[in-house]
Amino acid sequence: MPAPSSTPAPRAASRCAGSRTSRSSFRFRLEVRPARVGILEPVSVEPSLSSLPELGTTFERRLRSLLQSDVEFIQLIEDDLVTAGGKRIRPRLALLASRALGGVPHEMELALAVELLHSATLLHDDLVDDAETRRGREAAFRKYGNAVSVLSGDYLLSRVLFLLAETGRIELVHLFAEAARQLAEGEVLQFQAAAYQEYSEAQYLRIIESKTAALMRAATEGAALLAEAPEPMRAALADFGREYGLAFQMRDDYLDLMGSADLLGKPVGGDVREGKVTLITLWLLREEPDGVGDVLLRRGAGEGDVDYLRELAQRTGVAARVVEAIGKRVQAAVKALAALPPSEARTSLEGLALAELERLQ
Repeated sequence: MPAPSSTPAPRAASRCAGSRTSRSSFRFRLEVRPARVGILEPVSVEPSLSSLPELGTTFERRLRSLLQSDVEFIQLIEDDLVTAGGKRIRPRLALLASRALGGVPHEMELALAVELLHSATLLHDDLVDDAETRRGREAAFRKYGNAVSVLSGDYLLSRVLFLLAETGRIELVHLFAEAARQLAEGEVLQFQAAAYQEYSEAQYLRIIESKTAALMRAATEGAALLAEAPEPMRAALADFGREYGLAFQMRDDYLDLMGSADLLGKPVGGDVREGKVTLITLWLLREEPDGVGDVLLRRGAGEGDVDYLRELAQRTGVAARVVEAIGKRVQAAVKALAALPPSEARTSLEGLALAELERLQ
């Protein structure tokens, strides 16, 4: 199927290093082909809130208390944040990791800190990405303005610092500082890659490890740190958080192109329109570098561009190979947990990982 015709938009300055070059001059470094891997059978084992009742009671109550402010605009944004809810994936990881170690001191402070750091980045990211909505609601900066939204994100960061101080563990401060550094670098690296049209699989993995996996790793490794767990257990939970975070983001990127608008709550192909190259588009470039390169250059602005990519992914088997790659990360996450003693919490962590495959069905 030929690529839809359209005149490519002017491109940014390119500093790409050698690999395949298409007639569109869209150059990528494509180093590593994925190995064929087996897929774990997805099963419906994702833990529900009933396995962690604290997320519906103590956690939400503490969250509201932490976000109390007598500054009206800050309070309005924080009220939106609490009532919008979300899956609370990161605090769930923290609490389950704690329970897998038998329960640790300050587990709730850890869970709250990881959620608030995540929420602060969302307030900032929505402005940077010019997002329309967040969790089905109008993005905060559109309701309250850029300055209030950014400063409210900074306010959340101040609460993160308070929570970390409450634990009395300087090592936890170091862990969160490193995660925050990676978050910022990952966001900037993504913009840099789009500006210079300089992409590779290694760079893609670095971006998603920084933007997503680093904070999930902080959630799980933080529990081991607070528990003063033996090094093998700390390493196991750190590895789980990283591999789960990579699978989580790879699945999200896959569905952005191959999912449905009803499932996503927004039009498909958002990453292409924002100039973000993901694993599936990197592999599609190997199949039809000219056609896919042109689509990416014009950021999916041509009629039928997204449909062309979706059809190509199915026809060439790229879609199936990306699902296999996600399965490989899920396998690695589950394998990491073998260092922990069997428990209901460990099973729930395994279920969270396996659910990333289930969501692709």
